[in-house]
Amino acid sequence: MSVSRRALLATAAGAAAVGASAVPAAEAADRQPAGATLRTLRAAADYAVEKVRAVAPGVTGFPVGTRFEKWTYSRNGDWVGGFWPGTLWMAWLHSKDDSFRAWALDSARDLAPRQYDTSTHDLGFLFSPSWVTAWRLTGDDMWRAGAIRAADSLIQRYNPRGRFIRAWGALTDRANAGRVIIDTMMNLDLLVFASRQTGDTTYLDIAVQHAKTAQRFFPRPDGSTPHVYDFDPDTGAPIGPNTVQGYSPASCWSRGQAWGIYGFTTMYRRTGDKEFRDTARKLADFAIGALTPDHVPVWDYRAPQQPYDIKDASAGAVMACGLLDLHAATGRHTYREAALRLLTALAETCLTTNSARADAVVARCTRNRPAEDGIEISLPYADYYLLEGILRVLRPEDVDRAIDLSQPR
Repeated sequence: MSVSRRALLATAAGAAAVGASAVPAAEAADRQPAGATLRTLRAAADYAVEKVRAVAPGVTGFPVGTRFEKWTYSRNGDWVGGFWPGTLWMAWLHSKDDSFRAWALDSARDLAPRQYDTSTHDLGFLFSPSWVTAWRLTGDDMWRAGAIRAADSLIQRYNPRGRFIRAWGALTDRANAGRVIIDTMMNLDLLVFASRQTGDTTYLDIAVQHAKTAQRFFPRPDGSTPHVYDFDPDTGAPIGPNTVQGYSPASCWSRGQAWGIYGFTTMYRRTGDKEFRDTARKLADFAIGALTPDHVPVWDYRAPQQPYDIKDASAGAVMACGLLDLHAATGRHTYREAALRLLTALAETCLTTNSARADAVVARCTRNRPAEDGIEISLPYADYYLLEGILRVLRPEDVDRAIDLSQPR
Protein backbone atom coordinates (compact mmCIF):
# COMPACT_ATOMS: atom_id res chain seq x y z
CA MET A 1 0.00 0.00 0.00
CA SER A 2 1.40 3.40 -0.91
CA VAL A 3 2.19 6.03 1.70
CA SER A 4 -0.43 8.34 0.23
CA ARG A 5 -3.12 5.72 0.57
CA ARG A 6 -2.13 5.03 4.16
CA ALA A 7 -2.35 8.75 4.80
CA LEU A 8 -5.77 8.85 3.16
CA LEU A 9 -7.13 6.12 5.40
CA ALA A 10 -5.54 7.49 8.55
CA THR A 11 -6.80 11.00 7.93
CA ALA A 12 -10.31 9.79 7.12
CA ALA A 13 -10.46 7.47 10.12
CA GLY A 14 -9.44 10.31 12.39
CA ALA A 15 -12.08 12.58 10.94
CA ALA A 16 -14.74 9.92 11.40
CA ALA A 17 -13.79 9.45 15.02
CA VAL A 18 -14.64 13.05 15.86
CA GLY A 19 -17.50 13.44 13.38
CA ALA A 20 -17.46 14.85 9.86
CA SER A 21 -15.43 18.03 9.50
CA ALA A 22 -17.46 21.21 9.70
CA VAL A 23 -17.70 23.38 6.62
CA PRO A 24 -15.65 26.56 7.28
CA ALA A 25 -17.77 29.62 8.04
CA ALA A 26 -16.24 31.64 5.20
CA GLU A 27 -16.98 28.89 2.72
CA ALA A 28 -20.55 28.56 4.03
CA ALA A 29 -21.05 32.30 3.60
CA ASP A 30 -19.71 32.09 0.05
CA ARG A 31 -22.35 29.46 -0.66
CA GLN A 32 -25.32 31.68 0.15
CA PRO A 33 -27.34 32.52 -2.99
CA ALA A 34 -29.62 35.50 -3.55
CA GLY A 35 -32.52 36.08 -1.21
CA ALA A 36 -35.25 35.04 -3.65
CA THR A 37 -33.51 31.75 -4.34
CA LEU A 38 -33.04 31.13 -0.63
CA ARG A 39 -36.73 31.76 0.01
CA THR A 40 -37.71 29.36 -2.78
CA LEU A 41 -35.43 26.64 -1.48
CA ARG A 42 -36.51 27.11 2.14
CA ALA A 43 -40.16 26.88 1.11
CA ALA A 44 -39.44 23.70 -0.86
CA ALA A 45 -37.60 22.13 2.09
CA ASP A 46 -40.41 23.10 4.46
CA TYR A 47 -42.96 21.62 2.08
CA ALA A 48 -40.94 18.41 1.76
CA VAL A 49 -40.63 18.00 5.52
CA GLU A 50 -44.33 18.56 6.10
CA LYS A 51 -45.23 16.14 3.30
CA VAL A 52 -42.96 13.46 4.74
CA ARG A 53 -44.30 14.10 8.24
CA ALA A 54 -47.86 13.58 7.02
CA VAL A 55 -47.08 10.43 5.02
CA ALA A 56 -44.55 8.65 7.26
CA PRO A 57 -46.99 7.13 9.78
CA GLY A 58 -48.76 5.29 6.96
CA VAL A 59 -45.70 4.01 5.13
CA THR A 60 -45.77 0.20 5.14
CA GLY A 61 -42.53 -0.67 3.36
CA PHE A 62 -39.92 0.97 1.15
CA PRO A 63 -41.42 3.36 -1.42
CA VAL A 64 -40.37 2.46 -4.96
CA GLY A 65 -42.58 4.77 -7.02
CA THR A 66 -46.09 6.14 -7.20
CA ARG A 67 -49.25 4.84 -8.81
CA PHE A 68 -52.02 7.41 -9.04
CA GLU A 69 -49.86 9.60 -6.77
CA LYS A 70 -49.70 7.02 -3.95
CA TRP A 71 -46.53 5.18 -2.98
CA THR A 72 -46.18 1.57 -3.96
CA TYR A 73 -43.87 -0.48 -1.77
CA SER A 74 -41.18 -3.13 -1.72
CA ARG A 75 -40.77 -5.25 1.39
CA ASN A 76 -37.02 -5.82 0.94
CA GLY A 77 -36.21 -2.41 -0.52
CA ASP A 78 -35.47 -3.45 -4.12
CA TRP A 79 -32.55 -1.16 -5.07
CA VAL A 80 -34.11 2.00 -3.62
CA GLY A 81 -34.60 1.00 0.03
CA GLY A 82 -31.97 3.38 1.37
CA PHE A 83 -33.71 6.49 0.10
CA TRP A 84 -36.73 6.47 2.42
CA PRO A 85 -34.65 6.38 5.63
CA GLY A 86 -32.27 8.81 3.94
CA THR A 87 -35.14 11.21 3.28
CA LEU A 88 -36.22 10.89 6.90
CA TRP A 89 -32.69 11.76 8.02
CA MET A 90 -32.68 14.85 5.81
CA ALA A 91 -36.09 15.85 7.23
CA TRP A 92 -34.68 15.43 10.74
CA LEU A 93 -31.68 17.63 9.96
CA HIS A 94 -33.95 20.36 8.64
CA SER A 95 -36.66 20.20 11.28
CA LYS A 96 -34.84 18.83 14.37
CA ASP A 97 -38.05 16.86 15.02
CA ASP A 98 -37.04 13.55 16.63
CA SER A 99 -40.03 11.79 15.10
CA PHE A 100 -38.06 11.72 11.84
CA ARG A 101 -35.05 10.27 13.61
CA ALA A 102 -37.14 7.44 15.08
CA TRP A 103 -38.79 6.71 11.73
CA ALA A 104 -35.39 6.71 9.99
CA LEU A 105 -33.93 4.17 12.43
CA ASP A 106 -36.99 1.92 12.25
CA SER A 107 -36.95 1.94 8.45
CA ALA A 108 -33.21 1.31 8.23
CA ARG A 109 -33.49 -1.75 10.49
CA ASP A 110 -35.73 -3.37 7.90
CA LEU A 111 -32.79 -3.39 5.47
CA ALA A 112 -30.74 -5.65 7.77
CA PRO A 113 -31.12 -8.84 5.65
CA ARG A 114 -29.67 -7.03 2.63
CA GLN A 115 -26.22 -6.83 4.25
CA TYR A 116 -25.61 -10.30 2.88
CA ASP A 117 -27.05 -9.76 -0.59
CA THR A 118 -24.41 -10.58 -3.22
CA SER A 119 -26.87 -10.41 -6.13
CA THR A 120 -26.73 -6.66 -6.74
CA HIS A 121 -24.30 -3.76 -7.07
CA ASP A 122 -26.82 -1.44 -5.39
CA LEU A 123 -25.59 -1.94 -1.83
CA GLY A 124 -24.25 1.61 -1.71
CA PHE A 125 -27.65 2.99 -2.64
CA LEU A 126 -29.16 0.77 0.05
CA PHE A 127 -26.74 1.34 2.92
CA SER A 128 -25.03 4.72 2.46
CA PRO A 129 -28.04 7.02 3.02
CA SER A 130 -29.49 4.71 5.67
CA TRP A 131 -26.92 2.81 7.75
CA VAL A 132 -23.80 4.90 7.14
CA THR A 133 -25.75 8.07 7.84
CA ALA A 134 -27.31 6.45 10.93
CA TRP A 135 -23.83 5.69 12.29
CA ARG A 136 -22.57 9.19 11.58
CA LEU A 137 -25.55 10.78 13.31
CA THR A 138 -25.97 8.39 16.25
CA GLY A 139 -22.56 6.79 16.83
CA ASP A 140 -24.23 3.38 17.32
CA ASP A 141 -21.71 0.82 16.08
CA MET A 142 -24.45 -1.54 14.88
CA TRP A 143 -24.93 0.69 11.82
CA ARG A 144 -21.21 0.89 11.08
CA ALA A 145 -20.78 -2.89 11.33
CA GLY A 146 -23.74 -3.56 9.07
CA ALA A 147 -22.48 -1.17 6.42
CA ILE A 148 -19.11 -2.92 6.44
CA ARG A 149 -20.83 -6.29 6.02
CA ALA A 150 -22.69 -4.84 3.02
CA ALA A 151 -19.34 -3.75 1.58
CA ASP A 152 -18.10 -7.33 2.06
CA SER A 153 -21.01 -8.50 -0.06
CA LEU A 154 -20.41 -5.86 -2.72
CA ILE A 155 -16.74 -6.70 -3.32
CA GLN A 156 -17.71 -10.26 -4.20
CA ARG A 157 -19.05 -8.81 -7.46
CA TYR A 158 -15.63 -7.53 -8.51
CA ASN A 159 -14.10 -9.00 -11.66
CA PRO A 160 -10.30 -8.66 -11.35
CA ARG A 161 -9.71 -9.49 -15.03
CA GLY A 162 -11.75 -6.55 -16.25
CA ARG A 163 -11.32 -4.50 -13.06
CA PHE A 164 -15.01 -3.78 -12.71
CA ILE A 165 -17.95 -4.48 -10.42
CA ARG A 166 -20.66 -6.25 -12.34
CA ALA A 167 -24.04 -4.57 -12.12
CA TRP A 168 -26.81 -7.12 -12.27
CA GLY A 169 -27.59 -10.77 -11.67
CA ALA A 170 -26.59 -13.42 -9.18
CA LEU A 171 -22.92 -14.35 -9.07
CA THR A 172 -23.81 -17.49 -11.03
CA ASP A 173 -25.70 -15.57 -13.73
CA ARG A 174 -23.58 -15.72 -16.89
CA ALA A 175 -25.89 -13.50 -18.93
CA ASN A 176 -25.00 -10.39 -16.92
CA ALA A 177 -21.50 -11.32 -15.83
CA GLY A 178 -19.78 -8.68 -17.96
CA ARG A 179 -22.33 -5.89 -17.70
CA VAL A 180 -21.20 -2.61 -16.14
CA ILE A 181 -23.42 0.46 -15.67
CA ILE A 182 -22.67 4.09 -14.90
CA ASP A 183 -24.91 3.93 -11.79
CA THR A 184 -22.29 1.84 -9.96
CA MET A 185 -20.16 4.95 -9.50
CA MET A 186 -22.62 5.87 -6.75
CA ASN A 187 -22.05 2.59 -4.88
CA LEU A 188 -18.28 2.95 -4.55
CA ASP A 189 -18.42 5.26 -1.54
CA LEU A 190 -19.64 2.36 0.60
CA LEU A 191 -16.35 0.61 -0.18
CA VAL A 192 -14.34 3.71 0.69
CA PHE A 193 -16.22 3.89 3.98
CA ALA A 194 -15.38 0.27 4.75
CA SER A 195 -11.68 0.87 4.06
CA ARG A 196 -11.63 3.93 6.26
CA GLN A 197 -13.32 2.12 9.11
CA THR A 198 -11.31 -1.12 8.96
CA GLY A 199 -7.96 0.03 7.59
CA ASP A 200 -8.25 -2.73 4.97
CA THR A 201 -7.38 -1.25 1.58
CA THR A 202 -9.02 -4.08 -0.36
CA TYR A 203 -12.31 -2.19 -0.48
CA LEU A 204 -10.68 1.07 -1.53
CA ASP A 205 -8.54 -0.61 -4.18
CA ILE A 206 -11.61 -2.21 -5.76
CA ALA A 207 -13.48 1.11 -5.71
CA VAL A 208 -10.55 2.89 -7.37
CA GLN A 209 -10.04 0.17 -9.99
CA HIS A 210 -13.73 0.17 -10.92
CA ALA A 211 -13.74 3.98 -11.15
CA LYS A 212 -10.68 3.92 -13.39
CA THR A 213 -12.32 1.35 -15.67
CA ALA A 214 -15.48 3.45 -15.86
CA GLN A 215 -13.37 6.53 -16.49
CA ARG A 216 -11.63 4.80 -19.38
CA PHE A 217 -14.68 3.44 -21.18
CA PHE A 218 -17.82 5.45 -20.36
CA PRO A 219 -17.10 9.09 -21.25
CA ARG A 220 -17.27 9.93 -24.94
CA PRO A 221 -15.11 12.75 -26.35
CA ASP A 222 -17.96 15.25 -25.84
CA GLY A 223 -18.50 14.20 -22.20
CA SER A 224 -21.72 12.22 -22.72
CA THR A 225 -22.00 8.64 -21.45
CA PRO A 226 -23.91 5.46 -22.30
CA HIS A 227 -25.88 3.70 -19.61
CA VAL A 228 -24.11 0.34 -20.04
CA TYR A 229 -20.71 -0.89 -21.13
CA ASP A 230 -20.26 -4.61 -21.76
CA PHE A 231 -17.10 -6.63 -21.18
CA ASP A 232 -16.11 -10.24 -21.75
CA PRO A 233 -16.36 -11.62 -18.20
CA ASP A 234 -13.72 -14.30 -18.82
CA THR A 235 -10.99 -12.12 -20.29
CA GLY A 236 -12.07 -8.66 -19.15
CA ALA A 237 -11.83 -7.40 -22.73
CA PRO A 238 -14.18 -4.52 -23.62
CA ILE A 239 -17.07 -5.31 -25.96
CA GLY A 240 -18.77 -1.95 -26.28
CA PRO A 241 -21.47 0.47 -25.11
CA ASN A 242 -25.06 -0.60 -24.58
CA THR A 243 -28.15 0.59 -22.78
CA VAL A 244 -31.16 -0.54 -20.78
CA GLN A 245 -32.71 2.70 -19.59
CA GLY A 246 -31.39 5.06 -22.26
CA TYR A 247 -32.77 5.51 -25.76
CA SER A 248 -29.88 3.70 -27.45
CA PRO A 249 -26.22 2.72 -26.89
CA ALA A 250 -25.28 6.02 -28.56
CA SER A 251 -27.64 8.20 -26.50
CA CYS A 252 -27.20 9.81 -23.07
CA TRP A 253 -29.65 8.81 -20.34
CA SER A 254 -29.88 11.90 -18.14
CA ARG A 255 -30.04 10.19 -14.76
CA GLY A 256 -27.06 8.03 -15.66
CA GLN A 257 -25.12 11.17 -16.59
CA ALA A 258 -26.04 12.60 -13.20
CA TRP A 259 -24.88 9.44 -11.40
CA GLY A 260 -21.58 9.83 -13.20
CA ILE A 261 -21.13 13.48 -12.22
CA TYR A 262 -21.87 12.81 -8.56
CA GLY A 263 -19.96 9.51 -8.44
CA PHE A 264 -16.73 10.71 -10.03
CA THR A 265 -16.74 13.83 -7.85
CA THR A 266 -17.17 11.68 -4.75
CA MET A 267 -14.25 9.50 -5.78
CA TYR A 268 -12.12 12.62 -6.19
CA ARG A 269 -13.10 13.78 -2.70
CA ARG A 270 -12.27 10.41 -1.20
CA THR A 271 -8.95 9.83 -2.99
CA GLY A 272 -7.62 13.19 -4.14
CA ASP A 273 -7.13 11.76 -7.65
CA LYS A 274 -7.56 14.80 -9.89
CA GLU A 275 -8.37 12.63 -12.90
CA PHE A 276 -11.66 11.69 -11.24
CA ARG A 277 -12.41 15.38 -10.69
CA ASP A 278 -11.60 16.17 -14.32
CA THR A 279 -13.84 13.35 -15.52
CA ALA A 280 -16.68 14.72 -13.40
CA ARG A 281 -16.14 18.14 -14.94
CA LYS A 282 -16.28 16.70 -18.45
CA LEU A 283 -19.60 14.97 -17.71
CA ALA A 284 -20.97 18.06 -15.96
CA ASP A 285 -20.07 20.40 -18.81
CA PHE A 286 -21.93 18.18 -21.27
CA ALA A 287 -25.02 17.88 -19.07
CA ILE A 288 -25.21 21.62 -18.34
CA GLY A 289 -24.98 22.31 -22.05
CA ALA A 290 -27.74 19.79 -22.76
CA LEU A 291 -30.28 21.30 -20.35
CA THR A 292 -33.41 22.86 -21.79
CA PRO A 293 -34.35 26.46 -20.85
CA ASP A 294 -36.65 25.22 -18.07
CA HIS A 295 -33.67 23.45 -16.38
CA VAL A 296 -35.55 20.20 -15.83
CA PRO A 297 -33.68 17.41 -17.65
CA VAL A 298 -35.39 15.39 -20.34
CA TRP A 299 -35.13 11.66 -19.67
CA ASP A 300 -32.45 11.21 -22.36
CA TYR A 301 -30.41 14.07 -23.75
CA ARG A 302 -30.18 12.39 -27.17
CA ALA A 303 -33.62 10.88 -27.60
CA PRO A 304 -35.15 11.93 -30.94
CA GLN A 305 -37.88 14.09 -29.41
CA GLN A 306 -35.63 16.07 -27.09
CA PRO A 307 -35.71 18.88 -26.09
CA TYR A 308 -39.51 18.42 -26.16
CA ASP A 309 -39.52 14.98 -24.58
CA ILE A 310 -40.79 13.80 -21.20
CA LYS A 311 -38.89 14.93 -18.13
CA ASP A 312 -37.01 13.24 -15.34
CA ALA A 313 -36.87 15.51 -12.31
CA SER A 314 -34.90 12.87 -10.42
CA ALA A 315 -32.01 13.39 -12.85
CA GLY A 316 -32.10 17.09 -12.01
CA ALA A 317 -32.01 16.46 -8.25
CA VAL A 318 -29.06 14.06 -8.50
CA MET A 319 -27.24 16.37 -10.89
CA ALA A 320 -27.71 19.36 -8.58
CA CYS A 321 -26.07 17.50 -5.69
CA GLY A 322 -23.18 16.46 -7.90
CA LEU A 323 -22.68 20.00 -9.20
CA LEU A 324 -22.64 21.47 -5.68
CA ASP A 325 -20.00 18.89 -4.81
CA LEU A 326 -18.06 19.74 -7.96
CA HIS A 327 -18.13 23.45 -7.11
CA ALA A 328 -16.60 22.65 -3.72
CA ALA A 329 -13.97 20.50 -5.42
CA THR A 330 -13.02 23.01 -8.11
CA GLY A 331 -14.06 26.44 -6.86
CA ARG A 332 -15.77 27.07 -10.20
CA HIS A 333 -18.95 29.02 -9.56
CA THR A 334 -20.45 27.91 -12.87
CA TYR A 335 -21.26 24.56 -11.27
CA ARG A 336 -22.88 26.10 -8.21
CA GLU A 337 -24.94 28.46 -10.33
CA ALA A 338 -26.17 25.58 -12.50
CA ALA A 339 -27.05 23.58 -9.38
CA LEU A 340 -29.06 26.47 -7.96
CA ARG A 341 -30.93 26.84 -11.26
CA LEU A 342 -31.75 23.13 -11.19
CA LEU A 343 -32.94 23.18 -7.58
CA THR A 344 -34.98 26.32 -8.17
CA ALA A 345 -36.59 24.84 -11.28
CA LEU A 346 -37.49 21.66 -9.40
CA ALA A 347 -38.88 23.67 -6.49
CA GLU A 348 -40.97 25.90 -8.74
CA THR A 349 -42.22 23.42 -11.35
CA CYS A 350 -41.89 19.84 -10.09
CA LEU A 351 -43.29 19.69 -6.55
CA THR A 352 -46.61 18.04 -5.75
CA THR A 353 -47.97 21.18 -4.09
CA ASN A 354 -51.12 21.25 -6.23
CA SER A 355 -52.22 17.75 -5.25
CA ALA A 356 -53.92 16.99 -1.95
CA ARG A 357 -53.55 13.22 -2.45
CA ALA A 358 -49.88 12.99 -3.44
CA ASP A 359 -47.61 10.96 -1.14
CA ALA A 360 -44.34 12.16 -2.66
CA VAL A 361 -42.60 15.53 -2.75
CA VAL A 362 -41.31 15.56 -6.34
CA ALA A 363 -43.36 14.83 -9.47
CA ARG A 364 -42.34 14.62 -13.16
CA CYS A 365 -39.89 11.74 -12.71
CA THR A 366 -39.36 8.95 -15.22
CA ARG A 367 -38.12 5.55 -14.09
CA ASN A 368 -37.57 3.52 -17.26
CA ARG A 369 -38.83 5.09 -20.49
CA PRO A 370 -37.85 2.27 -22.90
CA ALA A 371 -39.78 -0.23 -20.77
CA GLU A 372 -42.70 2.21 -20.46
CA ASP A 373 -42.32 1.80 -16.71
CA GLY A 374 -43.04 4.79 -14.54
CA ILE A 375 -43.47 7.66 -16.97
CA GLU A 376 -43.51 11.03 -15.17
CA ILE A 377 -44.37 9.64 -11.74
CA SER A 378 -42.73 10.25 -8.34
CA LEU A 379 -39.65 8.33 -7.25
CA PRO A 380 -38.07 8.05 -3.78
CA TYR A 381 -34.61 9.06 -4.90
CA ALA A 382 -35.94 12.32 -6.33
CA ASP A 383 -37.30 13.25 -2.91
CA TYR A 384 -34.05 12.25 -1.21
CA TYR A 385 -31.68 14.10 -3.54
CA LEU A 386 -33.89 17.19 -3.69
CA LEU A 387 -33.69 17.50 0.08
CA GLU A 388 -29.98 16.67 0.12
CA GLY A 389 -29.32 19.31 -2.53
CA ILE A 390 -31.36 22.01 -0.83
CA LEU A 391 -29.81 21.29 2.56
CA ARG A 392 -26.33 21.42 1.01
CA VAL A 393 -27.23 25.08 0.38
CA LEU A 394 -29.20 25.88 3.53
CA ARG A 395 -27.51 23.65 6.12
CA PRO A 396 -24.09 22.57 4.79
CA GLU A 397 -22.70 21.75 8.24
CA ASP A 398 -25.62 19.44 8.99
CA VAL A 399 -25.33 17.63 5.65
CA ASP A 400 -21.60 17.30 6.27
CA ARG A 401 -22.37 15.48 9.53
CA ALA A 402 -24.67 13.09 7.68
CA ILE A 403 -22.73 12.23 4.53
CA ASP A 404 -19.20 13.68 5.03
CA LEU A 405 -18.48 16.40 2.48
CA SER A 406 -14.79 16.71 3.38
CA GLN A 407 -12.40 17.65 0.59
CA PRO A 408 -8.95 16.08 -0.04
CA ARG A 409 -6.15 17.50 2.07
